[in-house]
Amino acid sequence: MNDHRRFVVHLTVVADDLAGAHVLARALTRSLAFLPQLVLGETTVSEEGDPGVQQAVFCDRRLPHRRRCVLRPGHAEECTPRLRTRL
Repeated sequence: MNDHRRFVVHLTVVADDLAGAHVLARALTRSLAFLPQLVLGETTVSEEGDPGVQQAVFCDRRLPHRRRCVLRPGHAEECTPRLRTRL
């Protein structure tokens, strides 16, 4: 039997609207992406008082080499493991 236990850290950050919550969640996870413990693709937002209804912040589709897509859910362009820079 595997006795290895893992723990999840829930960090509460408040935004005034859903769009703002998504922007804030994306900015926070991207700024912490250097941490190997961060599971960026599992970042979600929920309405205050209703944590059971969570919305994904990233597409999170699995890509080759154990990477995941970092674009928004439902994006039209091809999945990518890295953000594209704007010129």
